[in-house]
Amino acid sequence: MSYRPRLKDRYNEEIVPSLQKEFNYKSVMQVPKLSKIVLNQGVGEATSDKRLVDFAIEEMSNISGQKAVVTYSKKDISNFKLRKGMPIGARVTLRGIKMYEFLDRLISSALPRTRDFRGVKSKFDGRGNYTFGVKEQIIFPEINIDKVNKITGMDITLVTSAPTDEEAKSLLKNFGFPFAN
Repeated sequence: MSYRPRLKDRYNEEIVPSLQKEFNYKSVMQVPKLSKIVLNQGVGEATSDKRLVDFAIEEMSNISGQKAVVTYSKKDISNFKLRKGMPIGARVTLRGIKMYEFLDRLISSALPRTRDFRGVKSKFDGRGNYTFGVKEQIIFPEINIDKVNKITGMDITLVTSAPTDEEAKSLLKNFGFPFAN
């Protein structure tokens, strides 16, 4: 048998029946699922130093286990010395096995390493998606602290197929996501 992530098995064996019972779904297909995880890191100082984007891409690739892509500015903003088409950040979209692996590492090892961690705020976007920020990339065990040239944060978006925030929160809670009270 080929490899299957721990959280994917847990989703199929425990979470689906639990959510089906909680929200009275008639079919297994109605149960919300995690469709993708998007990691995004803006590098504001990239307007003056182009190498910062390369460092961001390398770090994002190490964290996610998948090659990060450069994000480019969409328009000119003279106050920030920004021109259209300049590299200003890095982004990774995770799906499938890599998504479940990343979520497992995020919940079990990265988030508990955050300073003064008391859980994440449960603020959803109204469509069942959850976005939160991480202030330091060094909470991930894949990052070698000695090689970090600048501590930067990132946004992590968990995209679910849930129609409401309540269902999405229940799904993430069942995965073991540490929401604050």
